[in-house]
Amino acid sequence: MNEIIFIGLSFFAITGAIAMLVYKNPMYSALGLLVSIMSVAGLFALLNATFLFMVQIIVYAGAIMTLILFLLMFLNIKEEHLPKEPKKFFLIGLGVLIMIPFNIVILKAVSNLPNANMSVVESSFGDIKPIGTILYNDWILAFELISILLLVALVGSIVLAKRKKINKENS
Repeated sequence: MNEIIFIGLSFFAITGAIAMLVYKNPMYSALGLLVSIMSVAGLFALLNATFLFMVQIIVYAGAIMTLILFLLMFLNIKEEHLPKEPKKFFLIGLGVLIMIPFNIVILKAVSNLPNANMSVVESSFGDIKPIGTILYNDWILAFELISILLLVALVGSIVLAKRKKINKENS
């Protein structure tokens, strides 16, 4: 059953990546990226990596994709404003041809690895609680410094945006 779910999620991840490259409309490309991100999150869930699954959903599919979609809607890009890409499919095909030898080398290297124990790990593997405990006990200073840095960046961006708005009103 896990193999079928893995194949399905892999298919959706690859299909989303291809859709992201092929579609001319940026909104469809962003939705292709969203499908790919959600499929990778599903693969993390299949591996019992709950922290990576949640980060993938919250940070990438939630925050970054929302930012990209709002930016695309705010810009309201029309079809005539998009650049002409006459060699788009040729370049995609060239990229595929360049990557095929690398993929063959990687597949040969993986097939030569010794057989490992593929049994399912214990249920506590990948839990969020041990990561949070280490983060808030051993790395609390770094965690708080990063949060202050992000707060300063947020305030700075607001100040710069207000300053540009005031300069436009004065001119």
